[in-house]
Amino acid sequence: MNVLGIESTCDETAASVVVAGKKILSNVTASQADLHARYGGVFPEMAARRHADAMIPVIEEALAESGLSSPDLIAVAKGPGLIGPLLLGLHAAKSLALAWKKPLIGVNHVEAHLYAAMMEDDPILPALGVVISGGHTFLVKIEALGKYTMIGKTVDDAIGEAFDKVAVMLGLSYPGGPALEQLARQGNPLKYRFQPGKVKGRPWDFSFSGLKTNVLYRIKGQDSDKNAPCKVPEEEKPHIAAAFQEVALGDIVMRAIHAAKEFECKAIYIGGGVSQNGRLRALFEEKNTTIPVIFPPRGLSVDNAAMIAGLGYHVFLRQGADLLDLEPQTRIPL
Repeated sequence: MNVLGIESTCDETAASVVVAGKKILSNVTASQADLHARYGGVFPEMAARRHADAMIPVIEEALAESGLSSPDLIAVAKGPGLIGPLLLGLHAAKSLALAWKKPLIGVNHVEAHLYAAMMEDDPILPALGVVISGGHTFLVKIEALGKYTMIGKTVDDAIGEAFDKVAVMLGLSYPGGPALEQLARQGNPLKYRFQPGKVKGRPWDFSFSGLKTNVLYRIKGQDSDKNAPCKVPEEEKPHIAAAFQEVALGDIVMRAIHAAKEFECKAIYIGGGVSQNGRLRALFEEKNTTIPVIFPPRGLSVDNAAMIAGLGYHVFLRQGADLLDLEPQTRIPL
């Protein structure tokens, strides 16, 4: 079965054709990073307008690269995400389903991030799923595709959001996560002592707001706010970036490994944009755990349509097609 996937949950317009959930024939993405850089973050109204311009050309390019004129199934990200961008993707998918007389399936974008790490090989189950992105940070036990048990989640900022906010404090460009990682390579992570957040009585939950505040006070002075002037010299910024990154990512790695053992998981699957961070991968390697840690293939860490098409195939086999009155969902529990 050839599946056309469409992704438009935030600021990436993407389309992909995937065979039987595994073989990627095409994977095309139009980025909006240049548009939103001037605002230091995603501007939802402008994101939706850019999706409207890019959607059809991206789909046409994905089909052309795949060599297909039309697919057997259309999979679309139904959420979670921004309402305007989601509507653009859903309208495109529904229109094509009507025109081609093909079935439609809606896909949970966050679940697809986990599936991205499973696309190359059959999953090792039960497994621990770790989703780390700009909007999500959580641990789940994966019994099967579509069967998840929540273990722990962030009680405040997502880790990607914390990276972006610290990047702004350091005067870095958008997107903040990659810029902070690059700056951190020049720093000593042990020069500044930050502490990971803890949630009383909830050992598997994350908290990044306290860590973020500690960094703010280090950069701008005790009890300062985000608009206060920077009080550290430029040469200290790499060390602060490195120290923050080490603590934030170290917290993810530590909890993931402990949770995998506690909940008798045979593998750890990592999903979401922060999974492409090189230091994160190195920290897992340094732990030398006997449990395999599996990351998405190159290009499938960030928002993409191949993961939507791949997971859509399995969701369709499990539950059948969705109706054309499928609605976007800005929030979806996993």
